[in-house]
Amino acid sequence: MTASLPVLYSFRRCPYAMRARMALCLMGHKVRLREILLKDKPEEMLTASPKGTVPALVLPDGEVIDESLAVMEWAVRTGEGPLLPLTEEMRELIAENDGPFKHHLDRYKYATRYEDADAEVHRAAGAAFITGLNERLTVGGQLFGTVPSFADYAIFPFIRQFRIADMDWFDAQDWPHVHTWLARHMASPLFTTIMQKFPLWKETGEEVLFGRDYSPATSTGE
Repeated sequence: MTASLPVLYSFRRCPYAMRARMALCLMGHKVRLREILLKDKPEEMLTASPKGTVPALVLPDGEVIDESLAVMEWAVRTGEGPLLPLTEEMRELIAENDGPFKHHLDRYKYATRYEDADAEVHRAAGAAFITGLNERLTVGGQLFGTVPSFADYAIFPFIRQFRIADMDWFDAQDWPHVHTWLARHMASPLFTTIMQKFPLWKETGEEVLFGRDYSPATSTGE
């Protein structure tokens, strides 16, 4: 029976993979989760998705969805749950997160990987984006009102990553609404669920039946 479920290649700490796992859970999907290491990708994953990024969702008919937002949109389109489709305004905010903000996040958190990257400059540029989120959150506590939207789930893993770079500095910033918003999402049962540690599939062959309800399961193969 599990062989008829989609396969999800995922890496626990990747924010792109986090947003996909949350959407799949929220919309009631069950998948065969295969936890990987980005530095040691299984051949089966690279055969399905040569680009080698996570998430990569392999549907039962062989179709591969290997963009995180596309996985989220597939989950919304085919599942049943609280997430509503993207609006154009949400798409624009997510594009700003995934483009300019992610650019600055990488060069702030991993400055040594980028030649001539000035971490302070990139931190300031990233902080400007977060200041805008703080202003947006003053109205209803979420990015588009009072209920978490597609955009909240798509963006907050990246704000979490920005905070991890220097938590004392982040927590000292005058972003009261961002602090509350981020803390609530990080403490949610949903986030706790999707951040559980699972065995590496390449090492053990062990999949997890993952979704709104999940349990360990031995791999049944493709």
